[in-house]
Amino acid sequence: MTLGILSGELAPAERLPSIRELARRFDIHANTVSAGYRQLEAEGWVDSRKGSGVYVRSSHPQAATVPGRHPLDRLVANLFDTTRRLGIPDSHVATKVAAYASLTGFERILLVEPDPELRQIVLAELAESCHCPATACDFGECGTVSSNTLLVALPSKFERVKSEAADSRVHRLRIRSVPLSLSEHLPPVGARSGILVGIASRWPDFLRFARTMLVAAGFDADALVVRDATQPGWDAGLAQTTAVICDIATAARLPGVRTIVAHILADDVAAELNAILQPPLS
Repeated sequence: MTLGILSGELAPAERLPSIRELARRFDIHANTVSAGYRQLEAEGWVDSRKGSGVYVRSSHPQAATVPGRHPLDRLVANLFDTTRRLGIPDSHVATKVAAYASLTGFERILLVEPDPELRQIVLAELAESCHCPATACDFGECGTVSSNTLLVALPSKFERVKSEAADSRVHRLRIRSVPLSLSEHLPPVGARSGILVGIASRWPDFLRFARTMLVAAGFDADALVVRDATQPGWDAGLAQTTAVICDIATAARLPGVRTIVAHILADDVAAELNAILQPPLS
């Protein structure tokens, strides 16, 4: 768990599995898990909140170093100290570490997303910036994947994908603040009334969110042209708007129309993924 925190796989303020859940997962006594959590809290890795659960701390303690030894030695020692307190055999830990170490040089990305419209949007964003082919599937299809495949999921689906993906590597895709990403393209607050603005997407949640955001930002609700891109003739009249706010997949279907693309993924997600996908040095 310490490695998960240090690597960023367990994010700051993330709620950790309950004592009962971990005990069931590893087939160990709940008191053993409880002792492990108390030790992690004593070492400064987690916070225990009464009635709420155990959460990753926002700031982490610095790993102690020993002169003449690599800091990684201490990190590995901490890992085995923690797993032994949890009653997990060293052989199991070594197997897991070896499995994770072999998960490098991925050749493809598999997005696990049950919503077909959101799936296409995220795939289009991944295709725009990642140097590795990306495909997608639903939850039930991610249980068995090849070792050269990196599973990715949006934050709301990440925990479920991890639980269903066995030993496969799963990466959490961070999302961005849509209002902040659009703010630089919007006119001044006093000049927003009466401007004809289009909103288009095949994803219903995008349409609802974008409309709510624009009305809250001072645009007239009656001056918003909302179009469901799954419907025939959805693009009629959009060329007459000042601009069309849409997702990346819909923007590709609006040639000749001024579009403002509201991206789903955070700006540096592509850099994160490309670093993971980079094949190991020989």
